[in-house]
Amino acid sequence: MTGAATVGGGAAGSDGGMGAVWAVTTVALASRPITTRDFIGGSPLAVAGAARASIDAGAGFLVSPGLTRPLVRAAVDNDVPILPGVANASDIMCGLDMGLTHFKFFPAEANGGIPALKALVAPFHQCRFCPTGGIGHETAAAWLALEAVLCVGGSWVVSAGQPDVEEIRRRATAAARLGTTSDEPSLKT
Repeated sequence: MTGAATVGGGAAGSDGGMGAVWAVTTVALASRPITTRDFIGGSPLAVAGAARASIDAGAGFLVSPGLTRPLVRAAVDNDVPILPGVANASDIMCGLDMGLTHFKFFPAEANGGIPALKALVAPFHQCRFCPTGGIGHETAAAWLALEAVLCVGGSWVVSAGQPDVEEIRRRATAAARLGTTSDEPSLKT
């Protein structure tokens, strides 16, 4: 997906009612200007240089598959919220030591799914999570039912290839309703 397609897909997601969209970018795309609303964040950011490039391009927040001090420092130094990835108790403890309490639980399903996150929440009740990785429309509501889960991430909203803006908007509308109503529109493709 090109930078322009990513931003176009993000705008359609926002129009569909999603509160935030993060654009999955490469380091090269991270430096392209973000010209849509400030709901767009940069991801996946594995190095501090990519974080700074995304911030310079206008990202309103950052999402990373993991947690490193330089990555968190780049976000904190620029007053940009960051959602770093964690997979276990040690990752969460490192994040807490850096003053963080909100994390991306990744890859959620490969790391044991809902039972694993419930086990992690017990000693880290002050933390909140955005599970991603293996979550689809069919399982998202179960994740959202957990008190420690603020949101979920999933690629089911935007299919691979050139984005179909109307389809993204339809899927985003359905995704935005997850956990809020039993009359959810279908996301069948």
